[in-house]
Amino acid sequence: MSSSNSGVGLATMELPAMDVSGRVARLRDRFVGADVDGLLVTKLVNVRYLTGFTGSAGLLLVLADDVVLVTDGRYRDQSAEQLAAAGVSARIEVSNTDQRQFLVAAVRACAPDTLGLEADDVTWGRQRDFATAWFPDLDLVPTSGLVEGLRLVKDAGEVARIEAAAAVADAALARVRPRLTDGLTEREFGLELDTEIRRLGATGNSFETIVGSGPNGAKPHHRPSERRIAQGDLVVIDFGAVVDGYCSDMTRTVMVGEPSSTQQRMLDVVTAAQQAGVDAVQVGAPTSAVDLACRQVIEEAGWGEAFLHATGHGVGLEIHEAPRVAATADATLAPGLVVTVEPGVYLPDHGGVRVEDTVVVTASGCRTLTLTPKTTAV
Repeated sequence: MSSSNSGVGLATMELPAMDVSGRVARLRDRFVGADVDGLLVTKLVNVRYLTGFTGSAGLLLVLADDVVLVTDGRYRDQSAEQLAAAGVSARIEVSNTDQRQFLVAAVRACAPDTLGLEADDVTWGRQRDFATAWFPDLDLVPTSGLVEGLRLVKDAGEVARIEAAAAVADAALARVRPRLTDGLTEREFGLELDTEIRRLGATGNSFETIVGSGPNGAKPHHRPSERRIAQGDLVVIDFGAVVDGYCSDMTRTVMVGEPSSTQQRMLDVVTAAQQAGVDAVQVGAPTSAVDLACRQVIEEAGWGEAFLHATGHGVGLEIHEAPRVAATADATLAPGLVVTVEPGVYLPDHGGVRVEDTVVVTASGCRTLTLTPKTTAV
């Protein structure tokens, strides 16, 4: 997978296959530890992960001897095509009126004693409906992280898609970065960046683009406003692209004009902290150690209280997924995990600085997927 920043269609380059067909079997291997005989998958991103189906409506029932995908008529053809392309063997049932009947029939045929529900996705009301109207004879068991645990470690095809999304983001920023000196508003600059992301072939943004200039940069999740970017501004640009469902995430802080001594020190300290965090990404390291590596540099500079958030998070089919990279996190890094490293310093009188990369953990440390240089001048 090339990481070149040139040319239209970075997102449409040929990508290696993902091992979608083997995921249901790996999910079944986790049933014993969760004390369930099957799982009703209601979270759509998990349905996609297990089957390749990308529709906006679907329930997936995974039992010991059966897999059933239920959707509505809008996705009759799409579901069949996508499961076949992914090599997933499952029964597909389509109904616009009563989807419950297919799942109830499948449960009766397999006669499980317990059925897991995705506790982090199912509402209280829906659980009561499942317990009384759908599966009154089953012991419904709340589960957490059964599919997400599989999603933690990315295969080569998944990493390639995240890398392609990062390449789109790199190229898009390179194209619009000179516009920071043209007096655009934050909103106008963000719109141009988002447009380039789509022009380069991504399906869209992985989250709402953040453009924070001047004092707005001291708000870590500032939404682009009508404030005009001006000389003397630090501009925090946090954004990402989506390629074949997989996200990228990157932040760069750009100085418009000459920095003050404090602004330059902020840039130097945060860049050093971010590099310390990347260097701490090693197989077997706790994610809290990555947070600590960044935080120590910033605290030694006297700005510990101005580092207002955790250091990072996992990235994949969702922009925020496990593992957390934070002082209170208890995860351990392993090959194939994809995480961000994004320390920041936020001083309302001077602006904000955040530098972020998405990296994949490797046997020898990590490989950075977001390749835009950390130079701070326009």
